[in-house]
Amino acid sequence: MSISNAQATSSIQICRIMRPDDANIVGNVHGGTILKMIEEAGCIIGTRHCNTQNGDHCLAALARVERTDFLYPMFIGEVAHVSAEITYTSKHSVEVQINVLSENIVTGTKKLTNKATLWYVPLSLQNVTKIIEVPPIEYSSSEQEEAGKKRYEAQKLERLETKERNGEIIMSVSLPEPYTVAFSQSSLIHLVGPSDCTLHGFVHGGVTMKLMDEVAGIVAVRHCKTNIVTASVDAINFHRKIKKGCVITVSGRMTFTSNKSMEIEVFVDADYLVEAEKGKYRAVTAFFTYISLDKDNKPLPVPPLKLEGEEEQKRFEEGKARYLQNKAKRLADKECK
Repeated sequence: MSISNAQATSSIQICRIMRPDDANIVGNVHGGTILKMIEEAGCIIGTRHCNTQNGDHCLAALARVERTDFLYPMFIGEVAHVSAEITYTSKHSVEVQINVLSENIVTGTKKLTNKATLWYVPLSLQNVTKIIEVPPIEYSSSEQEEAGKKRYEAQKLERLETKERNGEIIMSVSLPEPYTVAFSQSSLIHLVGPSDCTLHGFVHGGVTMKLMDEVAGIVAVRHCKTNIVTASVDAINFHRKIKKGCVITVSGRMTFTSNKSMEIEVFVDADYLVEAEKGKYRAVTAFFTYISLDKDNKPLPVPPLKLEGEEEQKRFEEGKARYLQNKAKRLADKECK
């Protein structure tokens, strides 16, 4: 992996060649691998910026990832170029916008595969509960600053709304019928080790996102029994930090299917292994969207989801609303180009 600096703290680029361990059995790079690289770039630039002032040294902790679209698949042997730039700062948070390009090093062809927006909060290295003030950045215009402030207020409101769903638990069901929510729902249990963590001893956001993508991918494969790829990730909200030594349970369930896509809701619950009296808590939530592919990487129809009960019907309708909203946004973006 290589890192190049452009303007010291305001932008960076990370480059890495994609290897077999980064991809599925047909050579498509896992969405979680790309998300992990995106978070690494965001953490580097956020931490660098927040340490440009005198005072406590700090580390940028991931608080939220906005909706991320996977525009084109990336393959083994291609080089991923991850570019990160700080675009807005509030008193206690940093917005980082990231672009990912894939490069075919044989033909020289480059494609934009991902665009992402991440929000970080700087935490003191001496006292992890202390949030450090963020040095302000210079904006090219007042309009640019005002647009950033609007994005900041919007994500802050959505994070508060998301916390209302945090009490939900995915229940296991024995011998479910195919194409039902219960049939494909999956969980992964992971013990948080030192290599998963920051200098503070808390899990890297990228590690968590990679595990979430793995679970969502298992749900998608169980539902359609084909090759699948990550199409997009809705906002990922990091509600609470996860400490080294915790056991995390990453659970996924199908919420909505269209003709060509599947939406999967993923929860991350953390449990203190030693201090069990502290109890389990909901740490991260997100919605992942996958598409089904044939052997030539062409989209396949997705089997309809069989719904059982009012709660599944409600979640399906909410997923449908998100699907239609995102579809309308994509069409509007195309018209603006």
